[in-house]
Order: sequence, then C-alpha cells, then structure tokens
Amino acid sequence: MSLLPVEEAYRRLLGGSVPLTRTEHLPLVQSAGRVLAEDVLARRTQPSFAASAMDGYAVRAEDTQSPYQALRVIGESAAGRAFDGQVGPGEAARIFTGAPVPQGADAILVQEDARVEADSNVRPTASLEPGRFIRASGIDFSEGETLLTCGALLTPGAIALAASCGYPALKVLARPKVAILATGDELVLPGAPLGPSQLVASNPFGVAAMVVAAGGDAIDCGIAGDHVATIGARLSDSIRDRADVFVTIGGASVGDHDLVGEVFAARGVALDFWKVAMRPGKPLMAGRLGELTIVGLPGNPASSMVAARLFLVPLVRRLAGLPDRPLYRHGLLGAPMPENGVRTDFVRSRLEVGGDGAVRVFPLPRQDSSLMSTYAQADALLVRPPSAAPASAGEACRFVVLDEWKGLAEHN
Repeated sequence: MSLLPVEEAYRRLLGGSVPLTRTEHLPLVQSAGRVLAEDVLARRTQPSFAASAMDGYAVRAEDTQSPYQALRVIGESAAGRAFDGQVGPGEAARIFTGAPVPQGADAILVQEDARVEADSNVRPTASLEPGRFIRASGIDFSEGETLLTCGALLTPGAIALAASCGYPALKVLARPKVAILATGDELVLPGAPLGPSQLVASNPFGVAAMVVAAGGDAIDCGIAGDHVATIGARLSDSIRDRADVFVTIGGASVGDHDLVGEVFAARGVALDFWKVAMRPGKPLMAGRLGELTIVGLPGNPASSMVAARLFLVPLVRRLAGLPDRPLYRHGLLGAPMPENGVRTDFVRSRLEVGGDGAVRVFPLPRQDSSLMSTYAQADALLVRPPSAAPASAGEACRFVVLDEWKGLAEHN
C-alpha cells in the first residue's frame, strides 16, 4: 500500500465509527464524565413549595406601603421547619432563606429593610410588590419536565441536576474496551530485570493513559514476543473478551521480526490502510475483524504516542459517545522552521499564550522518534504540511494539543 495522507487516514478510521450501544446503570458520582443513555425527566417539582430567597419576614405586600405601620411577629419559618400558621393583616413571620413561605404572605421583607421595635414587632422601611424575594414553586423545574437528553455529557452541573430531581443512579453508555498489546522480544515490564539487549516497555502505559483520558477502558494484554502464535492468541483473547478495539504496539513495519501484519492477514483482518504519510508514526495500520476495530501502532516510543494521539484518541471518544474535537488548532510560530519533506511532520512543541491572547508554538530541540523525554515535555504537536516552504516566527500555523487536561484546549 502507498503512503496515505494523514487527513484521509483520519477520515477512514473515524468515518465508519459510531457510539457504542451498550449501556450500564451507575451511581451518580461514578456517572460523572460519562454520556447519558436516556432522557432524564424530573421526578419532582423543584422547589415543591414557594420559598424565601432572603432572610427577613414573610408579610403581605399591602402591609408594607407608606405610611409604614408596625407588624406583629406571630411565628418563624426556617429551612426544614415550616411555620404552619397563616399571616393575616398587620402580621409577619420571621423567615430564613429557603424556608417555605407561610400561607397568607406574598412577599419577603428583607431584614435590612425591617426595624425591630422594643415589643418585638417589626416596622417596614421599604415598600414591596407581591412576589418580592419569593421563589415560586416549580421555578427550577416541574415534575415530568425533560431536564437532560440522551447523549448529554454528564458534567458536574448535570450530575447535581439529576440528583436534585430524584435520581440516585443514571443509565449511561458503556466505555469502549480497548485491548493493548505490546510486541517484541526485546521488551520487559518496568521494574523487571533488564538484559543487555532489552528495553523497558513504556508505550503501552502511555497509550493506556490516553485511552482512559479519552473515555475508554484500557485492557492490558501484556507483552507478546516475536511469535505469530502468541500474537494470534492475544487477538483471540481480545475477541473472546468482547473488546471494541485491539491495539498492537510495534511489529507493524516490514522487518523479519515484524509479525503483526502477518497475523492480521492470516486471521482475515480487512486492512483499511497501512503506512501513513506522517513523521513520526509512518508504520500505522488500521482495519476491522468483524465488529473489532484494529489499530496497529509503530514501536518507537514517540511514534506510538503521536499516532495514538492523532488516531486512537478520537476513535475512543467517538465510540464513547463524547463530542468530537477539532484535530487541528490555530496558532503562530514561535520560532522559524525549515522547509519540510514529503510527509506531514508532527513536531513536538511547547505552547505559550501571549498578552495578545495568541497561542505561540515553540518546537523543542530534539525530535528523534525514540525520545520519550521530549514527548513528555511537549504540550502540542506543530503540524508541518508536506513540502512546506521555510516559515518565519510569527507566521500562522496549526497544532495538535497533546493533553487536554493541561488546560490549553480552551485556546482556539
């Protein structure tokens, strides 16, 4: 297969992807950040009674008109302890914020506008209109009203709203299950003894963190050596465990020990593309095996992380039902750049927001695809199009935010 342009590979991978239909019921707190799978209708009216919006006195508005007359205080209404009497002409009831308004009262005289007299009566110092400082019953929502719609992202505000209308748990879309397999005889787990020709497997942990941040569940398939049978067995395990995505890391190139493509071909995987015109990350593959989406990431640490950010993260978000985000954002070059080669170059960079509000992109000095230290320092990937001419600092550019939680996604 020839090298596929980045945007075309992105379109192919996401074009046929739709949110999962599996659902589950979760307690409210565990539902945060998930996608609602059904409408939420109010089970009650909020507030269920007319309530005071201020501390003061429940009165009849007509009794507060000038000339001001003293009102006899006949009781008290507090939150959770309503006054069960009735306010009549020339009367008032002490009331506190959130407390039910007693019968007969139609306004709240705030305590700043009330002068308490020696006999404990209260005299208004301001005139009121009916309804002043009263929250009417149902002002927030009414029983049966649709408050949240299917597909809504459950933000903290949405969780609080669901709680206030009577839901202890919510029906949400299930998280996509993403099985992650690292391949290579040279790999060992962090903390394990390291032989003279071996490397610590870092990629699967970084990719798994991306999957979780994107709204998925990462399934650790461990490390498979360079053996066709072992890689095939892990693929079978993932199918049995009903994974939605099977991700391999490494083994997707053309060397004698790059066996992932051989396993996929033998199992009948329908490859959509293999090799993308990008740097780093060229040996990237994607396809399907029945309902299972296949993503083969390159083995070099930075290459796998860059490819996962560009392709796997948007895929997981789509499957999770989360809203799509733009792949590219706009900023200004913070430093000059030389002309580019024939592939789209994703340059690990840091971002700075200037006093003018513009986001400036500063490429980091070392860009070798094996360097995780550079990736960890980066905020973004500067996008250099194929055959781009040299560019000066201050020129417009595009970039990809690496980690949304760094707070840089709000710009652009």
